[in-house]
Amino acid sequence: MDWLTRFANWSSRMTRAPSIAPIRLREALLAIGMTAALFLGSTRVYAIPPRDTHFANADNAALVVAGSKIYSEACSSCHGRRLQGQALWQLRDQYAGRRAPAHDSTGHTWQHSDEDIFHMTKFGRFAAAPPNAVSYMPAFEHDLKDREILAVVAFIKSRWPIGLRASQAMLNPRLEGMPKNIGHVSWTLPPNCTASIQSWQQNSR
Repeated sequence: MDWLTRFANWSSRMTRAPSIAPIRLREALLAIGMTAALFLGSTRVYAIPPRDTHFANADNAALVVAGSKIYSEACSSCHGRRLQGQALWQLRDQYAGRRAPAHDSTGHTWQHSDEDIFHMTKFGRFAAAPPNAVSYMPAFEHDLKDREILAVVAFIKSRWPIGLRASQAMLNPRLEGMPKNIGHVSWTLPPNCTASIQSWQQNSR
């Protein structure tokens, strides 16, 4: 059974659980499941992202512990010990973009794939950013090994509520990072998760 089939089955189960999500969410999940089923039955070849993309496993306890230590040493001075970001990081003024954003549920890190977060951490910019785009994020290419960066990302993801983890997993190839217990606990997607669903649909084409 491939990942699209598993996701379609999972979406179907979610829509039959009234205590888990409101009606609109159940309808959205059902629509995603139906879309996945259409993909499965189509003769068109869809481009699946390559398997060499970076993935940070937030369910790996050892990786999360290692990431916690690295984050404390290399990241917390800017992004906060509790991932809360610098004061006034959301303020749109002449210093916008210079204050380190939050990595917890109040921030926007969960709106990016693991690969994007990895690339931003390593190179100080997103891969899709224009060459002349200004970024105040320092690059850790020469300070942290790839596995250390992934450990930090895993730690950050482990601090998110299950709804955010589910939404962020939709941005990863093959829904990597989807919480294993998602069908057994109550949760809801964040209200602004539309980008995750749209990205999942686009990446599946």
